[in-house]
Amino acid sequence: MSSAFVGVDLGGTKVAIAALRTNGRSDGGAGELGQSTLRPTELSSSDALVEQLVAMVDEVKPGRVEAVGVGVPSVVDFSTGRVVSSVNVPLADVPLREVLGERLGVPAFVDNDATVAALAEAHDEQLRLVAHNLVMLTVGTGVGGGLVLGGRIYRGATGGAGELGHTIVGLHLDGQDPVPDGSEFPQPGSLERVAAGHALDRLAIETGKLYPDSALGRLEGEGKTPTGVDAVGAARERDPEAERTVEVWAERLGIGIANAINTFDPDEVVIGGGAIVAGDLLLEPAVRIAHEYVHPGLVGHARIRLARHGLRAGVLGAALLALHEYEGERGGGGTMSEIVEGR
Repeated sequence: MSSAFVGVDLGGTKVAIAALRTNGRSDGGAGELGQSTLRPTELSSSDALVEQLVAMVDEVKPGRVEAVGVGVPSVVDFSTGRVVSSVNVPLADVPLREVLGERLGVPAFVDNDATVAALAEAHDEQLRLVAHNLVMLTVGTGVGGGLVLGGRIYRGATGGAGELGHTIVGLHLDGQDPVPDGSEFPQPGSLERVAAGHALDRLAIETGKLYPDSALGRLEGEGKTPTGVDAVGAARERDPEAERTVEVWAERLGIGIANAINTFDPDEVVIGGGAIVAGDLLLEPAVRIAHEYVHPGLVGHARIRLARHGLRAGVLGAALLALHEYEGERGGGGTMSEIVEGR
């Protein structure tokens, strides 16, 4: 009998929800993911956001649902599903697993959004598990990270492992930069500050002001605020200033990729999130810079690629999380760590 597991990809600007139908496939594949429903994220309060998630799950669920998985841009205590800290959505200290489970009447599992995206990318197009050492970087409103290491999802001691967006990639050590007081996140010099979508927006604005004859400058002259989307579009049209703007943004991400390779020595580094719409405009400079900063003994091993599941990696990973954790709790397939390890 077919079962359904709902995946929720909660981002700082939008929520995506889709249902994964399982059908007992003999090829090891997990099933088929349905079409996603998208809504702007409700950011006014935690209660309003929970109401939105419940309503959207009710909207997409195809009859009987066994469990729901949620990926959030936050540090999560996976065992309890409590959001420990959250920068871009109002969920800090919310016991989201418990709240959603009570409201929906089915088990809910909550994890970091980049972690579930990494889980999706460890599966191929037929949803068969294929990767054992993988680092995921999700680039959107922020920059998140997810880890599958040694055949296991790695969450760390408190669930905060993989916060690669908060690694420092640019910092003056001569006293020019003030010592942070811990209240400002993302911090100056962090990968998220310099390489998230908002960073490309800032670069686009700067380019528009510096080069009035460029495509971005003409937007500025018309009283419009250039955005990262405008920069990518103009770069595709071969506007040189826009091309360089996107290239600078991608090069910054390349430093973060090099750090990930030097730290974890993975087989693959995967770039996901909304930034992948830039395609090769993002990938090629990021790969070039990453290779320049990777330790010589590691150069050439890790494959650096865009997410094979595209913008759906987050929602697919959340649904797979629900599937595997539900089966593990019922004794039907092991925990997620055991599934990935092939035990």
